[in-house]
Amino acid sequence: MAFTEDDLKRLRWHSRRGMLELDLILVPFAEQQLEALGDERLARYRNLLAQEDQDLFSWFIRRNQPASSELKDMVDFILFTHVSQAPGQTL
Repeated sequence: MAFTEDDLKRLRWHSRRGMLELDLILVPFAEQQLEALGDERLARYRNLLAQEDQDLFSWFIRRNQPASSELKDMVDFILFTHVSQAPGQTL
């Protein structure tokens, strides 16, 4: 499936969760990374956004891990880009 500009707009909109901790991670990721992602990773991101906020929060703070390796890879990728874009952060 090829993602259209409308699909990207929907993904950006759904990245706004209403939970500050998630918004601080997902909104910058969506604004800065979505256009560069391939269709496979965009599909994984869409699947990630379909998950419950409490699960997402638990995964992003590393309290738990997703059962799916695809979701785990997406969480790891988002966290990597989040840390690498934070001012003063080094990897």
